[in-house]
Amino acid sequence: MTNPFSTLEQTVGGLRCAAVSDVGMRRSNNQDSMAIALAADPELWKSRGHLLVVADGMGAHAAGELASKMATDCIPHSYQKRLDLSPSEAILAAVREANDEIHDKGENSVDFQGMGTTCSCLLLLPQGALAAHVGDSRVYRLRGDIFEQLTFDHSLVWELAAAGHATEEDVPAYVPKNVITRSLGPHPTVAVDLEGPFDLQAGDRFLLCSDGLTGPLTPGLIGMVLSSLPLDEVPQSLVDLANLSGGPDNITVAVAEVVDPAKLGEAADGEDKDVPKAKRRSRRQGMHPLYWAGMAFCVLLGAVFAAVGPLWVPAVCALVFVGLAITGWTKRVQPPGETHSDQPIGRRGKAPYRRHECLPNAAMVATLADIVRQLEDLESHRDWEFDWQPILADRQQAHEAITNGKYEEAVVAYCSAVRRLMKSFRSLTPPASSDSNVNL
Repeated sequence: MTNPFSTLEQTVGGLRCAAVSDVGMRRSNNQDSMAIALAADPELWKSRGHLLVVADGMGAHAAGELASKMATDCIPHSYQKRLDLSPSEAILAAVREANDEIHDKGENSVDFQGMGTTCSCLLLLPQGALAAHVGDSRVYRLRGDIFEQLTFDHSLVWELAAAGHATEEDVPAYVPKNVITRSLGPHPTVAVDLEGPFDLQAGDRFLLCSDGLTGPLTPGLIGMVLSSLPLDEVPQSLVDLANLSGGPDNITVAVAEVVDPAKLGEAADGEDKDVPKAKRRSRRQGMHPLYWAGMAFCVLLGAVFAAVGPLWVPAVCALVFVGLAITGWTKRVQPPGETHSDQPIGRRGKAPYRRHECLPNAAMVATLADIVRQLEDLESHRDWEFDWQPILADRQQAHEAITNGKYEEAVVAYCSAVRRLMKSFRSLTPPASSDSNVNL
């Protein structure tokens, strides 16, 4: 979707999705595109699963816009038709086919020479989640309070950091952050990263985004918003926060929530309720019964031989008991219906590449408050025909929540204030005619 502002919401059994693509505050056209292709029936779910794609185009004039649109059109179509291949092979083939089409288009037209696009795909399958990836758009997973980056940035900064066994923060500041080392289109062939599979649990939330989001906002802040808000409010809130932080690039955010893994692939049942927070933050449960049985046998056998000898038998039983306890605890099972255990053989990639704690706390909310504080400047310098009272009420609610230590409520209130203001701003501001900065 290459409109200046686009939204998507889709729901099937066990899964809810929402997405927003926005031109940003300093661009005249939106070179980002997105696509959501959900399986419409159980058979298609079992064979192909659900697919989400985000692409960020590059190239002068309309070249980048066309490249990203070609990627999000081609990949779902190509993936669905390759029924002779496994899902992992099919998604790789689909991304490579998109590269072929974009490259050919660039080679055959002077206007589109050198055009390219990033591409991040998320596949949700009965065997788990797979991420296919080229460029510096990203795929994240939120589980509980841990926000994990499942894709490696194909950027100069990340490549230098990896070569030096460091993090991107350690790369000298003079290294440009916007130089990517891999994309679809510029070259006749492309290497596609495949990560996963990652097991699916109830409450897992996945986020795909272009670098228009991760440039202005930190991963910790993104994860905190993703964990605190209802799913349908997340994309718009993140887009508006990025715009309020300058919005230097197009911004695209697509999120998916696994409501019930046991119902994935079923037709939508019309339910539209958030997963209770306790369920979304569920952890692994008890050990498998076989481990308990083995430990009980060790106790019984050890007790018998402690009485009648030899004494080395109880010692061995104790060691076996400890081994079973440790192994059983690390491999403890999930409650029924919360995960798929039929993982494909062989794990691809090295994800996760980054882990971030995103539980709302005083420091994290203070970072959000610094962004929202710009609303006060807007209020004093803009003579808008706009009712500021709901925004003031949201901010007051956030302040009271912070005072009472209810940081998640503060995040919800702050994001509500931001959405109200940016909605008004979009309605009062005509589309940009150039790439000049929009000075709030």
